[in-house]
Amino acid sequence: GRASAPLAALSQVLRLERSRRTGIVFPLQKLERYLAPGTDTARFRLFQPGLAALQRAEALFRSDRGHPIDYVSSAVRMDHAPPPALPEVCFIGRSNVGKSSLIRALFSLAPDVEVKVSKTPGHTKKMNFFKVGKYFTLVDMPGYGYRAPQDFVEMVEAYLQERRNLKRTFLLIDGVVGLQKTDNIAVEMLEEFGIPYVMVLTKIDRASRGVLLKNVLEIQEFVKENTQGCFPQLFVVSSVEFSGVHLLRCFVAHVTGNLPAVEAS
Repeated sequence: GRASAPLAALSQVLRLERSRRTGIVFPLQKLERYLAPGTDTARFRLFQPGLAALQRAEALFRSDRGHPIDYVSSAVRMDHAPPPALPEVCFIGRSNVGKSSLIRALFSLAPDVEVKVSKTPGHTKKMNFFKVGKYFTLVDMPGYGYRAPQDFVEMVEAYLQERRNLKRTFLLIDGVVGLQKTDNIAVEMLEEFGIPYVMVLTKIDRASRGVLLKNVLEIQEFVKENTQGCFPQLFVVSSVEFSGVHLLRCFVAHVTGNLPAVEAS
C-alpha cells in the first residue's frame, strides 16, 4: 500500500502552530478574517465538532484487521449495486471536479484502498462502492458534463430515487470556477427528488483568496435563496493540502449515524 500523506492524520495536524492548524481543520474560518465587517458568518460554523468527535471520525477512516475498508464493486445499473445494508453516502460532481482525488484523500489512512484517479475527464463511467467496515458505504458516482456517459442521468436518477439507505449526497463544485450550469442541473435533480445533500467546494489550493471568497459567498447565497434540501454550510476542501478533509470525514461519520453526539468546540 502507499504511504499516507503528511497531514492525513489529525495527530500530524495538531503539531502545527495554531493558525495553520485552524486553516487545515476549519478552512472556512480561516477565510472569515478577509470578509467585510458585518458579513454574516453563522453558516460557516453550523457544523463545528470538537477534537474528540474529529478523532472518533478519523478512526472510522483508518483501516485495520478488525475494521477493513474495501472497494466492494462497481455497477452500471441499480440491479448490479450491492445490497443496501449499510447507511450510504454518495459523491457526485462534474467530470474533472476532483471527486476521485477527494475520495482518495478521505481514505488516505486506509492505504490499501484503490481509488482510481484519472487524468482523463469523464473516466468514471460506473458507480463505485466502498465499504467502511460495518459502519457505512461510500459511493463514487460517474462525473457529469464533459464526456459523461450517455446513460448518466438514467443511472444517477435511478440511484437517487431507489437507494433507500442513502443518507446524504455530496455535490462537488470546482473551487476555481464556482457553480456552473451543469451543476444547477444536479441541484434541480436533488431538489426534485427531495434528497438531502451538501455542497463541497474542491481544489481550494488552486484558487486565489479573492476567487475563493467570491465563490464561497455566491454559493452560500445560492443555497439560501434556491434550495430546500441543501445543508446551509458549505464545505471547502483541498485533496493536496488536506484542508477540510478531517472536517468532511467527521460530517460523513455524523450523517451516517456513526457519531451520535457532535459536540461544539
